[in-house]
Order: sequence, then C-alpha cells, then structure tokens
Amino acid sequence: MATKVNLDLILEVLDATTSVDGLQEIIQRVCDTFDVDHAMYHWVDSAGDHYHFGTYSQGWVERYQEKAYVRVDPVIIGCYQRFHPVDWRRLDWSSKPAREFLQDALAHDVGNQGYSIPIRGPNGQFALFTVSHNCDDDTWTRFTDKHSRDLILIGHYFNRKALEFEPDRSPEHVQPLSPREIDALTLLAMGYSRAQVAKTLTISEHTLRVYIESARFKLGAINTTHAIARALSLGLIII
Repeated sequence: MATKVNLDLILEVLDATTSVDGLQEIIQRVCDTFDVDHAMYHWVDSAGDHYHFGTYSQGWVERYQEKAYVRVDPVIIGCYQRFHPVDWRRLDWSSKPAREFLQDALAHDVGNQGYSIPIRGPNGQFALFTVSHNCDDDTWTRFTDKHSRDLILIGHYFNRKALEFEPDRSPEHVQPLSPREIDALTLLAMGYSRAQVAKTLTISEHTLRVYIESARFKLGAINTTHAIARALSLGLIII
C-alpha cells in the first residue's frame, strides 16, 4: 500500500475539474495513488436525490439497490450518527442483517477493511468519502494511521467540488476567521507542529490553543484536523 502520497497533485486535479465525469476519474486516481482496492464518494443533495462515484463493481451497485441495503448498512448508519472518520472495524456488525450484508459485500469484493469520512454540507447535505481494501488488521492500522489526514482533506475537497455541480446550491455561511486564526490553521495544514506554529507566530502555545479552539468553534469542527479540512474546503485558507 502507499507509503508516500502527493496530496497536492490530487487536490490540484480536483480544483481543475469542470465536469461531473471528472469526479469519477479522480476516484480512480485516489485508488491508484493510495494503492487501495476501492474508493467511493456518495452524497444526498438538497432535494433528497442520491449520487455516487466509485470503483465498486456494477454488480454490487445493483445488488445494493435491489436489496435496499441502505437501510441496514452499518457504514451508512454508523457514519450518519458521527462527525469523525470511522474505521469499519469499530462499527456494529452484530445483527443478523448486518452480518448478511457483510457476507454479500465480501462476495462482491468490496473489501474487508474500510475507512469512511462523514461530511455535512449546506441545506442538510450528507455525504461519505470512503476507501476500502482487502488486507489484515495490522496493515490497515498502519495505513489509516499514516493517511487519515490526507483522506479527510481529500474527502472535504471532493465534497466542495461535487457541490459546485448541484443546481441552485445555496452558499454555506460561516463566521469569518481572524487573521491570526487563518495563520494558525494555514501553518498546521502545512504540517507544522503546534510548537513550530507558536514560534513562527511569536505567541505562546496557550495563546495558539485559544486561536485554534476559536476557529474550530466558528467552523463547526469536531477537532483541529476537521477544522483544517473545513477551512480548506471553504477556501478560507490556501496551502
């Protein structure tokens, strides 16, 4: 699986995409870049319609719809109840419908491991960005530990681009960030540690923490990584 990822290249390609068809090409690029079996983006728009782009087989897509698996899929149910990324291993697969769903998914080569990022946009929009793969637990743990931040950023960038193609979309309103909050999030997004950010901005780490928490609150983010992703997707910071 991937050891080094050119995240900037993926984000640049996403920014340059001008059609819905381009999103499908980027999903395949994500698979190739991260060396995973599958990637999927699925959203529900403001009218309640469902759209998706991904690499699952057409047979599985049709099977999923035919069996109305959306009603029992632990990934959908679990992510709808959460705001943070979800490793499939931590979901509840104990019910009989969930176990039967899992066996069917495995038979269609969906992958025994998965990592899904719930995304909430304007007007009640709910989306998921997911990667899945066939591998052992230790390999998957190393992968998610190394690439979770990249996947979160890609998921939010992908959602921002997908929303551009939704007709009559209303812009999302957030409280403006202060210049110091923007500086702090920008440096963190560039990979600086908190100590390095505080030194660069000539402030204490305590003051930095105040700026980060304030930005997180304004962005409606659950943690710093989520705040960075939100700020990037909204164009409030640029790296």
